[in-house]
Order: sequence, then structure tokens, then C-alpha cells
Amino acid sequence: MTQTMESRFLASQSSGDVSAVLQRPDDARALYVFGHGAGAGMRHRFMQAASDALGDHGIATFRYQFPYVEKRIRRIDPQPVLLATVRAAVEAAAAAAPDLPLLAGGKSMGGRMTSLASAAEALPGVRGLVFFGFPLHPAGAPAVTRAEHLERVQTPMLFLQGTRDKLGDLDLLRPIIERLAPRASIHIVEGADHSFEVPKRSGRNLADVLEELAGTVSSWAASLT
Repeated sequence: MTQTMESRFLASQSSGDVSAVLQRPDDARALYVFGHGAGAGMRHRFMQAASDALGDHGIATFRYQFPYVEKRIRRIDPQPVLLATVRAAVEAAAAAAPDLPLLAGGKSMGGRMTSLASAAEALPGVRGLVFFGFPLHPAGAPAVTRAEHLERVQTPMLFLQGTRDKLGDLDLLRPIIERLAPRASIHIVEGADHSFEVPKRSGRNLADVLEELAGTVSSWAASLT
């Protein structure tokens, strides 16, 4: 059985309250604070499907909105607001399930903002960071400047990346992770794009990929304890 509970928390004094969803299976062993990507909120089908898959592997999720999505504004919040929201989400998640060890991260932008917040100051109680498609650079503009802050992250990190991800050139990302080892590791999905969709000819679909990723996250999380 899985319990689902909706709530609200204060993202920052300037931006007000945002929504959150706690999805907790009965056998939960950890809680993942799960930020969404830039183009879609916490109720996007990927966020729901990933949460379901993680739950099947004993990982509860705490999905939350960034303020611009909560207010239905297209323009992304300034970075200080995004980082404050990450910190507030971690605090709210810890209060919602105080008995579970915390992981944090997110899809694309949600993961990067979590890493930036952790680089500035370790997130209280968070044992590991998990990135679903770390956005290393804009599409068509390979660069590594978005990864410079990772040197200051002391929390263990797991990168989940696809070989067709146009925002994460593996030839650039792999050397970064190698330099950050052992506190950083990567799991690569053959054929997956930034949304973890794979070609039909692969014989797999998004559900298959998410099952693989959820199992990877669960095993990795168990290694942290």
C-alpha cells in the first residue's frame, strides 16, 4: 500500500507557499525530495511515473512546486528563490516523515538547483543527491560551467543519464564524475534522451527505464547507510 498526502509549505518569505505531495509506500526505507524540471511541475507524468517506480523499490517521494509553477507564471524564478525553495522543501520533507533518511535532487533543473543549494551549504539530514538527467549545458551548446559548483558538494551524488541526452554530453560529464569520485557515480541508460524516452526499436519503454533507474537509486541509497 502507498499513502499519498498533499500539503503546502513556505518556499520563501518573498514567494509564499507552494504545494507538495508525499507519496510513501508501507515499506519505505528512504525519502527522496524530488524537484521538477524547468518546463513542467510536480504533477507532470514523468514526475508521477518516477515516483511510482521509486515507491515500488521502497523509496518514498516528496514532490514539490517551485513558486513560478505554483503561480502559473512562465518565467522561472530567480536563482535565490529556487535555492530557498529547495532548502524549504528539504525541511518540510523531514517534518513530514521524520523517521526516514533523506535523499534530494530532481529532474533536470530541480536536480541542478539541489546541487547548487548543497554546494552553498550542506542540506540538513540529506545523505545523498540523485539527479535525473543533470542539465550540464543548453542543447547544442556543450560546456562544463554548470558543473563547476559540484566540486563544493560534499554529499554523495548519483547521476542518471541517457546516451541521447542533448543537455548532458557524456564525453564532458564522465570526466567530471571521475574527478569527483568516490563521492560521485553515474548510471547510464543506453538510448535514453533527456526525458528518458528510448526508441521503439529498443524494445523498451519509459516504464522499463524508470524501473531500471528506481532499482539503481534503491541499491545506491542502501549503500549509503
